[in-house]
Amino acid sequence: MVREAFSHVTTWVFDLDNTLYPPAMRLFDQIEVRMTAYVMEALGVTRAEADRLRAHYWRQYGTTLAGLMREHGLDPDPYLVAVHEVDMSHMTPDTALASHIRALPGRRIVYTNGSAPYAERVLAARGLTGLFDAIYGVEHAGYRPKPERAAFEEVFTRDGVIPERAAMFEDDPRNLTAPHEMGMRTVHVAPDPHPADHIHHHTDDLTAFLSRLT
Repeated sequence: MVREAFSHVTTWVFDLDNTLYPPAMRLFDQIEVRMTAYVMEALGVTRAEADRLRAHYWRQYGTTLAGLMREHGLDPDPYLVAVHEVDMSHMTPDTALASHIRALPGRRIVYTNGSAPYAERVLAARGLTGLFDAIYGVEHAGYRPKPERAAFEEVFTRDGVIPERAAMFEDDPRNLTAPHEMGMRTVHVAPDPHPADHIHHHTDDLTAFLSRLT
């Protein structure tokens, strides 16, 4: 049974974007538009080139920000503020999801490649404020992004996570490789499955999946 597979878990780690809200809410679409605009201004390139670089850096480095920092020496903090100034008025609270997260035994944390202040806004829009013991953004990993193992190690050391007693919920399958190597139980949260040895479980409905654990 699924519940038995998580019986050892004492720390529950959740990604944010497209994990604690469904992709249909399309919040990240706004962020991508703002990232492209920021790249255009920062590098003095066309929209088409900025779009290409944004996607290339995401594939190559894990995030657009990581590529901009490594290849152009970009200051990350103004970027993080600018790209996360998005409209959340269409976001809706999920009382069922909140109930199941609250029922999880042990410590609950959010770890996102976005910023912690942005994560707090998303959680508030989803009615999930106060349910997590800690919220970590890319800034807490020294601006190193998931999927870098060093980023996970930085955050988990800071929090005191014991990977062998933890579970990771994440929409990007790349970002489950390091958690799996570290001994975590991994859950891919996405509309379509991505069969791989480093993914233990897949769900297209986080609320329903958590209901099987609580």
